[in-house]
Amino acid sequence: MSTLNPMTTALLAIHLQHDIVSENTAFGAIFNQQVVEKDVLAKCNAAMQAVREMGGTIVLARIAFTPDYSNLVPSLPLLQMVLQAGCLIDGEPGAALAPQIQVAPQDVVLTHQRPGPFTNTNLHEILQGKGIENVLVCGVATNASVEGAARQASDLGYSTFVVSDASSAADQGSHDASIASLGLFAQMITVEEINTLFGA
Repeated sequence: MSTLNPMTTALLAIHLQHDIVSENTAFGAIFNQQVVEKDVLAKCNAAMQAVREMGGTIVLARIAFTPDYSNLVPSLPLLQMVLQAGCLIDGEPGAALAPQIQVAPQDVVLTHQRPGPFTNTNLHEILQGKGIENVLVCGVATNASVEGAARQASDLGYSTFVVSDASSAADQGSHDASIASLGLFAQMITVEEINTLFGA
């Protein structure tokens, strides 16, 4: 694995939001058990801190909608579930980043409305403006928006990496299947390997 320049590297932390990762919330009922068992929030914090310390860019992607859901297009089951649950409303606590997540002043917090964070946002322009060439992805859920972000980044020409131990799905089987298919689009690394990736 070749050494990356941290200054041209961004970490995308996907959907570390209360309604998605916390216990007894709309999607937390699906994802929280694996988030807790795999200590995903702490590992995402560690991954973000490692990239920050080396001078890289952090983007925290959050999916959120207007209170009337007028900007939600329910064209896929995942977003239909959002409508049915009445969750992820921008400005409400459920759509906020989970309180365990450590955000630095220089981090970019990106709000979007589709599972892939590059869709109908200026994320690509933000990364291009910072000279980003390499994208690391972590978060929830591996087989949904983490995979979506990694595939989009790869399609856009970024050298893409998935931080596999800082990501989780509803169950281990779904996570493993997603990681296996993503091997065609991205390299798999662990949180501990991030510093090695930068030659540290």
